[in-house]
Amino acid sequence: MANILTKAAGGVMDWVNERAPAMMPAYRKHMTEYYAPKNFNLWYYFGSLALLVLVNQIVTGIFLTMHFKPSAAEAFSSVEYIMRDVEWGWLIRYMHSTGASMFFIVVYLHMFRGLMYGSYQKPRELVWILGMLIYLVLMAEAFMGYVLPWGQMSFWGAKVIISLFGAIPVIGNGLTEWIMGDFLPGDATLNRFFALHVIALPLVLLLLVVLHLGALHEVGSNNPDGVEIKKGPKGNRWDPNKPADGIPFHPYYTVKDLFGVGFFLIICAFVIFFAPAFGGWFLEHDNFTEANRLVTPEHIKPVWYYTPYYAMLRVIPHKLSGVLVMFSAIAVLFFVPWLDKSPVKSHRYRGWITKVMLGVLAICFLWLGKIGAGPGTDPVETIIGRVLTFLYFAFFITMPLWTKLDKTKPVPQRVTMHD
Repeated sequence: MANILTKAAGGVMDWVNERAPAMMPAYRKHMTEYYAPKNFNLWYYFGSLALLVLVNQIVTGIFLTMHFKPSAAEAFSSVEYIMRDVEWGWLIRYMHSTGASMFFIVVYLHMFRGLMYGSYQKPRELVWILGMLIYLVLMAEAFMGYVLPWGQMSFWGAKVIISLFGAIPVIGNGLTEWIMGDFLPGDATLNRFFALHVIALPLVLLLLVVLHLGALHEVGSNNPDGVEIKKGPKGNRWDPNKPADGIPFHPYYTVKDLFGVGFFLIICAFVIFFAPAFGGWFLEHDNFTEANRLVTPEHIKPVWYYTPYYAMLRVIPHKLSGVLVMFSAIAVLFFVPWLDKSPVKSHRYRGWITKVMLGVLAICFLWLGKIGAGPGTDPVETIIGRVLTFLYFAFFITMPLWTKLDKTKPVPQRVTMHD
């Protein structure tokens, strides 16, 4: 039986190769002949997990669009219909909502890993820039998807966020009205957000992901040591023509990633089946009430993955200044490859300054997220938020200075985990 299946598979492959001869070389280039460093650690799971969640969001989103109606009169009731009357609709909806939060969790960890190991340094600047563009499009995609259920927080969150463009001098009010399609979020807003969320932005996201992976495979993956795997003695025991300290991505890392996928799916399943709202962090309690433009929620706040930037906006008293600070907090990430002046990539071989600064950045981001999720009425919290915002920007503005001053250790010629 095994021989029959093997012959059948071989026959199919031969048939495909005759008609699409370029497919197999492309597969080999990006899978079996793509040599990755063999010292990847736990931090290197998050890139593949982000790809997994992207597939989940696309597949579940397709099923949700079959029953969703993008109109102010029917959007909320169509979501309720999916949850109550569509067979397994509740599961699809919770997979999609949980997937949105999980997407940002793995993306934030993936970005922090890049900062830790210097994965943005030459020759990987383009990989970092494409990754940041993915992050930017993902934020727009998530915001528009957040508006679609048309709950209380969806409506008022859309009104507050879109109204920020009104702070732009001269064109602000016209731009706000143009984005909403009306003076308040309504049918026009839902229709255009639905089109962008379901068609336009996913296409852009998929294109950027392909470009991101293509750019990565051209220059090769970084590793925890920040050492190029072609350095040191050339060749390895399997093939002297292949890079030192590198192993084929398939099957070695595909199998390793499957283990991470299994563990990740267990966590996701626990959230989906036992805590889909996750205490109001993944699904806000106000969003289980239909949008009402006459009743304002007690505390208007975005989903957790926007709250660090929302906190920066809120602690700045001047509206235009707050908007500029919020968008600058994202824009500054694009310049990291040129702000870092260290001759060493990985934090393993840098001094204590880098480790302290990375720790301060992580604390600032998490603490700002907590402040942004709160009511914003505590004056002490506002002062703390301003200090944290200052420290966040200080990390990037002073990066050319402290990366030069920080002492470095000798970097090994080869990765430190090899036979």
